[in-house]
Amino acid sequence: MRLVMLFLPSVIVLAAVGLTTLVALTVQERSIREATTQRVHDVARGLAELNEVRTAVEAAGPIGTAERPADASSLATATAALQPLADVIQRTAGVYYVVITDDEGVRITHPDPSQRGVQVSTTTEPVLAGEEFVGTETGPSGASLRAKVPVVGSNGAVVGMVAVGILESSISAQTAAGVEKLLPWASAALIAATLASSLLAAAIERRFRRSDAMEAEHRQLRHVTAALREQAHEFGTRLHVIHGLVSHGDRAEALQYIEGVVPVLSGNGGEGVSRPSGLLSASIEALRSELSARGTRLETDMDPDVPIDEGVLLVFANLARNAAEAGASSVRCSLRQVDGRFVGAVEDDGPGIDPADVDRVFTRGYSSKPDASGVGRGIGLALVRRTVTSRGGTIELRRSALGGSRFDFDLGAER
Repeated sequence: MRLVMLFLPSVIVLAAVGLTTLVALTVQERSIREATTQRVHDVARGLAELNEVRTAVEAAGPIGTAERPADASSLATATAALQPLADVIQRTAGVYYVVITDDEGVRITHPDPSQRGVQVSTTTEPVLAGEEFVGTETGPSGASLRAKVPVVGSNGAVVGMVAVGILESSISAQTAAGVEKLLPWASAALIAATLASSLLAAAIERRFRRSDAMEAEHRQLRHVTAALREQAHEFGTRLHVIHGLVSHGDRAEALQYIEGVVPVLSGNGGEGVSRPSGLLSASIEALRSELSARGTRLETDMDPDVPIDEGVLLVFANLARNAAEAGASSVRCSLRQVDGRFVGAVEDDGPGIDPADVDRVFTRGYSSKPDASGVGRGIGLALVRRTVTSRGGTIELRRSALGGSRFDFDLGAER
């Protein structure tokens, strides 16, 4: 689309100038042809109506018959009277030839003396029958636009005809001359329009570049915002755990948990530290209080001696919280440690996941709940998947026996 917008002005200019030039040439050629047609017709009709032409042609009529047409010698008197007139008309009217014939179509006048006394080779019957003709025909001189007008004698009968023509090559030459006059204007218009379209394209490109820069800035802001939302989500989960530990009076365990979350406060950064069972109990109580405030009952089936870590806590806490936010009235969590791996499940009696959304339920930004806060949703499940996969685990979604959704997960111990 960007390339189209950049080159479209130039294409439009070229098409418009080309089409305009073609239309102008067509109009000019048609105008020349119409003017030429009118000219030869007017000349032929004017000659046919002259008394001198009528008298001379009518006098030459009886000389020839259909069986024995007249020849140049027998028409010499009529030729001597009419050829000078035909030559003058030919020069002054700017036509190629002026031909006058008798009633058999034998030429009395012609620019070429060898053609005098010879019958016209093109159609003459309609004209000698009293009809006028205007059109292009090919004769001894080549293709020409010609007009043929009958000559009517004193008794009202057709005694001959006048034919006036201009070569098609002459019309083409006039058209070519018109093209030569038009081309400089068309070229100037094309150059001016091309320059204008180039300036427009440059302006559009500058706008595109500014738009690209703004988009890059917005994209960076979106990345930062998403990272901050994710951190806020994780921080909220950690606060609930700390709240639960402190509420139970487990000060030492709370400090140990904080040291694991913030390595700078601990000499070993929490590496190799197994979380005591008090962490699980405090986490469950904190989560139960949070879900209860939403009207959701939390049921657990967990081994209290499982040394859970922050990652495991994040997984089942986010799954349980997500179920409560979706409208579940009951959430059931289970957790075991099998062969050094954490195996658990979170199921609910909520509305479940639309089958059409199963493939994208773990995608960042996906959420079946409205975002009343305006800061974005769809973070919890994305964090769950990332945590599970980063520790070589899997998570599956299916229908729960409670009627809602069930998430089964397993993941390795914290490294």
